[in-house]
Amino acid sequence: MSSDSFLFSNRWLPILLVAPLMLLILLFFYVPVFQAFYWSFYLEQPFGGGSQFVGFENFSRVLSDPEFWIAGWRTIIFMLSASSLAVAVPLMLAIAADRKIRMSLPARNILVWPKGIAGASIGVVFAFIFNPFVGIMAPLNGLFPGLWNPGIDGTDAFITLVAAHVWSGIPFNFVILLAGLRSIPHTMYQAAAMDGAGPWRRIADVQLPLIMPQLFLTFVLEFTESITSVFALIDTITGGGPGGSTTLMVYKIYVDGFRGYDLSGASTQTAILMAFVILIAACQFLFIGRRINYER
Repeated sequence: MSSDSFLFSNRWLPILLVAPLMLLILLFFYVPVFQAFYWSFYLEQPFGGGSQFVGFENFSRVLSDPEFWIAGWRTIIFMLSASSLAVAVPLMLAIAADRKIRMSLPARNILVWPKGIAGASIGVVFAFIFNPFVGIMAPLNGLFPGLWNPGIDGTDAFITLVAAHVWSGIPFNFVILLAGLRSIPHTMYQAAAMDGAGPWRRIADVQLPLIMPQLFLTFVLEFTESITSVFALIDTITGGGPGGSTTLMVYKIYVDGFRGYDLSGASTQTAILMAFVILIAACQFLFIGRRINYER
């Protein structure tokens, strides 16, 4: 069968098939992004009525706000902790499933199911699971009153947020990492076993080096997801509290823009956050991506 048989007979058909998706991307991504960058240079009225060009005054105002830097540092801490765990936990599960231990086959299907659950639903469930009175920590609170209370303790609320994000990230990362492990030739395991390498040595010297492309992909996606897609979890679990301890950048933008009606300030923070995400991704590709070997 020649390669020409896979081409579309009508040159406009592939364009028509892709057009709905491109339209959605244009309307819900590029247009809002352009609008955010545009508003970051203007003083926008909250209920319309015109705007005034102010240049970089919005950036100066935002960067001089202590709350902006506090939310930024919280975002970085969450990004590093949640992203690392959201890759490490699926990696351990993928290694266990690849070894075909008992119940590994049904576990592969079960671990993928959470991907179909919306972030807001995950937040509601975890708010109940970690409830200090009826959740899994209730028995410990009965023995040690006040030991766990995300409603008044910022550290407990932050841990709950991290746990929910890690759980929501397991399905996709698990599939990617398991696919990488399954693509490793079995002869490499046999050769390592003949050389006397034990299970842990085979993981360190055979499996991890050969799935570095998949690990790199999951890290890049997780770093971005932890910054931009945690809004639903914050809104349903903590609401940014207690005392703003879980107000990350993406939630601060929402609060300033939709509750404080500071459209210019929220747009400026959006532009800064997008630049930060691009910078993080660029650094990953620049310092890590070029060192990964994609050939086996």
